[in-house]
Parts: sequence; structure tokens; C-alpha cells
Amino acid sequence: MKRSEINQAIENAKKALADIQFCLPMFAYWTWDEWKENKEAISSIKQVMQGWDVTDFGSDDFKNVGAVLFTIRNGNLYNPNIGVPYCEKIIVFDDTEKQVIPLHFHNNKTEDIINRGNGIMEIELFNSKTDASINYASIIEVYMDGIKHTFKPGEIIKILPGNSITLTPGLYHRFGGKKGAGNLVVGEVSKINDDNMDNVFAEKQKRFTDTVEDEAANHPLVNEYVNL
Repeated sequence: MKRSEINQAIENAKKALADIQFCLPMFAYWTWDEWKENKEAISSIKQVMQGWDVTDFGSDDFKNVGAVLFTIRNGNLYNPNIGVPYCEKIIVFDDTEKQVIPLHFHNNKTEDIINRGNGIMEIELFNSKTDASINYASIIEVYMDGIKHTFKPGEIIKILPGNSITLTPGLYHRFGGKKGAGNLVVGEVSKINDDNMDNVFAEKQKRFTDTVEDEAANHPLVNEYVNL
């Protein structure tokens, strides 16, 4: 992705969050210079990768594949003294197209995916086999806000504002916003998140985007903290 696309995507996400009066912590608005000025205080933030994450998963098609994410709080699976023992994210999908996060599951993480408002979330699910391939035949059993539901594999599940779905390890999921329903703001509350090791994609993906520097960065991405 071009840096100009990343900058614009973050600004669009800020507006979508402001529209539902969802406020981020102040470091979300720091410039590169402010990050560098606070470098002595942000060791934990850098280690647990709190902050902005804009990705097209290597698709070069951000309008259809990808999202803007912000990790608000997180911990470290291997060091309980760093961060917290859980994770919270906010994810914004642009309504200009039908953006999705590609089909994947987690080995470790259980997560609640929550429609925080301003759109309709669509999600499809598949069980995985022991070899990590997709099980296209088995019925899905999943909890939504504490109530057990059953779905066919690949069935489109619509989640309205304020509602959520609980995803357990090994459960393939692909989700995004319904086109034309508004910019979708999704919350994620989960066990500790590890985007470097815990994602299993159905097809080969790049979790973090390669960036073409066509303009200055407004904010660093979580995968760029090594440059601070």
C-alpha cells in the first residue's frame, strides 16, 4: 500500500469512530515526533503492539481485502509481566466497497467480535480439520451474546449493532461490513493477541502490508515500531 493510502485510511477510521463517539487513547493521535519524544515510556506499548494497523494482507486491493485496526490494550503470551492478560481492538471497515478480513483461524485466541455500530457485520464460519484444512461439511455451533446458535458452513451471519459472536480456536472466520450499510466499526475482546504467530490463513496471506513511501507518515503502524 502507498503511505498516502494508509494515512487516508486512518483519517477515515478516525471519522467513523467519532461518528459513534468512540474515543481512542491519546497515543493514537501522536505524530511520529511525539512517539520519539515519548520513547522512554512506550516500551510496553511497542512490545505488545498496541496502536494502528492498516493492512491489505498483501492483496494490493485494500478496497476489498483489509481493514484499519487499532489495538487498544494487549499482553505478551510469553511474559505475563508485560501488558495485560487480554486484548481489545477496534476494527473499521470502509463502506466504499465490501472490505473483508480473509478466512483464517487462531490456534490460541478466543475472541468476541462485536458490532459497535454504524453498519451491519457479515461473517461466515467453517470448522477446521486436524490438518488445518477447511471442513466444508460440518455444522457450526457458536455462541452469540451467550446464546447458542447453529449454522451451516459458509452461511452468511448478519450481526447488528450491539450484538456479538464468540469465536473459538480452530474456527475459520471471514468477516466485514455489508456494502451500503455504512462504515462498520467492530470491537474485538479476546485473549492475548499475537499477530505474528497465532493466525492460520486458508490461503497464503501477508499479515502486515509492505509500504510504498510516497508521502510522510502521520502515525507509525504497529509493525513499524522498530523504526522508532
